Amino acid sequence: MASLSTTSLSFKAPSTRISQVLRNASSFQSVTFGRVTSSKSLRLQISCAAKAETVQKVSDIVKEQLALSADTPLTSESKFSALGADSLDTVEIVMALEEKFNISVEESDAQNITTIQEAADLIEELVQKKPAAETS
Repeated sequence: MASLSTTSLSFKAPSTRISQVLRNASSFQSVTFGRVTSSKSLRLQISCAAKAETVQKVSDIVKEQLALSADTPLTSESKFSALGADSLDTVEIVMALEEKFNISVEESDAQNITTIQEAADLIEELVQKKPAAETS
């Protein structure tokens, strides 16, 4: 048996195929597997807070800010430093993200952003916290 809520996905039986359930899930924050056999427990959690659309927008901004070619492959786990970004580049990336998403990133949060996924997750969090009048 598998169940899906807006933020989590739980499997109770080993016969459930994850691909069957995930095929129709647009976004969720965690996946949990319950008891697989009577003698063993397996727990797996997958976090996917940011939408693919947000990750793509962040990737595009990173490419633009770092003057990377359009065909440069980036993943959600791409680290800014591995792409050649120094601390000033990272500040410029954060400023571009603030402008694009109409958000304000605290300095302490900005210092913790090292990957595209971390940036996208923070953006999603900040956008959700914005009052409804600001998001329209």
